[in-house]
Amino acid sequence: MEDTELLRYRVGALMYVPALNVCVGEKLCAGAFPGLDSLAFCLEDAITDEGINAAEEQLVKTLTHISENAKEKLPLLFVRVRDRLQFKRLPTLLGNLMGLLTGFIFPKFDLSNAADYCTLFERINSSRTAPLYVMPILESGGIMNFDSRSRVLPEIRELLDGCKYREYVLNIRVGAVDFCGLYGLRRTVRQSIYDIRVVQSVLTDILTVFADSYVVSAPVWEYFQGQDGNEDWIAGLENELRLDAANGFIGKTVIHPSQIPIVRKWLQPARIDYEDAKAVMAWNNGALGVARSVNGNRMNEVSAHREWARKILILADIYGVRDES
Repeated sequence: MEDTELLRYRVGALMYVPALNVCVGEKLCAGAFPGLDSLAFCLEDAITDEGINAAEEQLVKTLTHISENAKEKLPLLFVRVRDRLQFKRLPTLLGNLMGLLTGFIFPKFDLSNAADYCTLFERINSSRTAPLYVMPILESGGIMNFDSRSRVLPEIRELLDGCKYREYVLNIRVGAVDFCGLYGLRRTVRQSIYDIRVVQSVLTDILTVFADSYVVSAPVWEYFQGQDGNEDWIAGLENELRLDAANGFIGKTVIHPSQIPIVRKWLQPARIDYEDAKAVMAWNNGALGVARSVNGNRMNEVSAHREWARKILILADIYGVRDES
């Protein structure tokens, strides 16, 4: 069984596909998504109410195809459920196919549903030998609302902390597109999500509440490779990934295979960070708690930088090291 602490960081680039997609199982088995860390079959926003039965049927067909035809190591597989009722009945619907899944994603996770999701999550895991992991998405109006946010976020944190299988909460995910939608906003290809000030404020609060103990994954970038060959989307994505990392997000939701290598590139620590992280974790300066960095242009402080260094070394072990700043 893979170490859960490492698994949290290995979610990495998580690609969403509608569960109605009839080709994804075949493509996955054919290795059509090189570098893909994880994949989510979406039964929520990507599917209309009229299409939900067909989507569930296709999900069974897709997982069956993967089960029968996969030869190489698969990415981590998740199902983004529509609601609590669907999550409750999916284990029966999927049967032995549940063994292919790393876990489930809970959309619009807030105080109206969090306790029920956690109860179901505990019940399912209590009858399993292998862990079933979960990733809640914070994206609803009660979290965005300024008046309620300072109360709601700590209560959600307290509920997750108290869950019997708390260690199986892999990531906290953020639905910034939903937050933008509440205000009728949308970033352009030349803007990052941090330019949308009302959304930036809630992202900051989510990180403040959760990032000390949970891996918090960055929201989706909406632009990708089009037929016109324009590559403005790459510069926009890389700019946002720099800001994601600077603010403490780890990993990112992707919606197109062309985004995968770019996200994975920015999951690689820069060489100087890697060398400094090794120095911090192997500190041997006796009573002295500060020292010059490896290239001498910044300060390493063992007490302040140890947690940063630990994360850098985990990411380097999974994704490698980037030989640029």
